[in-house]
Amino acid sequence: METEAYLGPEDAASHAAFRPASRWLFYGPGGIAYVFRAYGLHDCLNAIAGPAGTPGCVLIRALEPLAGVGPMARRRGHLVPRHPSARALAALASGPARLTQALGISLRDNGRDLRRWPLSIHASVRSGRLDVATSRRIGITRSPDLPLRFSLRGNPFVSRPTG
Repeated sequence: METEAYLGPEDAASHAAFRPASRWLFYGPGGIAYVFRAYGLHDCLNAIAGPAGTPGCVLIRALEPLAGVGPMARRRGHLVPRHPSARALAALASGPARLTQALGISLRDNGRDLRRWPLSIHASVRSGRLDVATSRRIGITRSPDLPLRFSLRGNPFVSRPTG
């Protein structure tokens, strides 16, 4: 998985700073979906993070498809071979717009509780320590230098390598 954090109004790239209509979600309780349309074309999924009254969210940028590859591929208009390569799988959900398209997430999911079906996020349990890479956020012009992008180091299921 790959994510980017966005803080409150002090973060120039955060919608809490320049999209007043979205502020009600940013200050809400953690675990709520904030879905917005980027560039008038692509829906993107954020998870509101933190306690109510403290603004911030996490953009879900990419994920590793572990189940439901067929439906994800159909939503993206792809044909997936019986034994797809890691590269073919990564193309399904590597990037915030690809991810929401693959999962069938749209603006209608804005405000949904991410702790309940049909749109829920669950942490996978792995043994051992995770090697998390931190880097600059990508694809933005405001505050791009903040080190608020996180992914598993060396993971091929990211939108862009962390370097």
